[in-house]
Amino acid sequence: MKVIFMGTPEFAVPILDILHFHHQVTLVISQPDQFNQRKKAAISPPVIQYAKLKGIEFLQPEKIKDDIDKIMTYPADIIVTAAYGQFVPKKLIDYPRYKAINVHGSLLPKYRGGAPIQWAIINGDTATGISIIYMTPKMDAGDILAQRRISITDWDTQDSMFYKLSQLGREMILSVIDDIACGAITLKKQDPAAVSYAYNLTKSDELIDFTLPARSVFNKIRGLNSNPGAYFNLEGMNIKVFGSKVLSDKSSYPPGIITKVGKDFFNVSCGGDTVISITEIQLPGKKRMDVRDFLNGKGRYLIKEAKEIK
Repeated sequence: MKVIFMGTPEFAVPILDILHFHHQVTLVISQPDQFNQRKKAAISPPVIQYAKLKGIEFLQPEKIKDDIDKIMTYPADIIVTAAYGQFVPKKLIDYPRYKAINVHGSLLPKYRGGAPIQWAIINGDTATGISIIYMTPKMDAGDILAQRRISITDWDTQDSMFYKLSQLGREMILSVIDDIACGAITLKKQDPAAVSYAYNLTKSDELIDFTLPARSVFNKIRGLNSNPGAYFNLEGMNIKVFGSKVLSDKSSYPPGIITKVGKDFFNVSCGGDTVISITEIQLPGKKRMDVRDFLNGKGRYLIKEAKEIK
């Protein structure tokens, strides 16, 4: 089958890879290259890096609606999207014989939108999944073709769940396409009463709110690990947190106070008299580091018991 594939991040690469192996991917469409300040160079999205490696033709339109006519010069029986990042116009959805389908990282209708994996972890969900749906002009609202569930553990982060869900999408996509071609699909309508949204994260979403219980702080840290990272402010610095543990200790301090400093951790009071232990951080412009290394250096002057962080 001839496939046009649309996707951008690493999440989409395993799905593109198996389609390339079993079908004919005639075109890959992704977001434009992004300038990386640290490397001082424009960096192609992972999907484009894969397309270049495999010699697949690709396009990176600023606005896909401006390139519809060009895209439709490429043969396609079906369009497959996975975390592409732009709305696909109806004219393009209707172009292939078997229309367009989307591999989405949630159990729809829960978490429609651009950040379903992050919000599932931040909100403390214990499960999520992959939904493969027909595309419609309305965001993630199409009929469900297939759906599979996967657990979220306390050990999981954004990164681990992106990997697990991309592999699950890879496992599911071929049988869905085969069933579409054979007319063997049973469609499931999404329940409008169960719809929720997972909009793209903003800078304000990244700030840790220590007035919340330690479990909620812990979930935010995991949900934003490793990109962009949750942060707190100390002495005018935004310090990102990547490692933490919820403690059974109770705190008599108000939220946001450092209650204890050890060799490789410091504890912070949270809402509900709960306590979180911070074990891995990142200072502005620096690499991630264990708190042990931080406290052996600059941290020894910054982190002190009974000090407030925000």
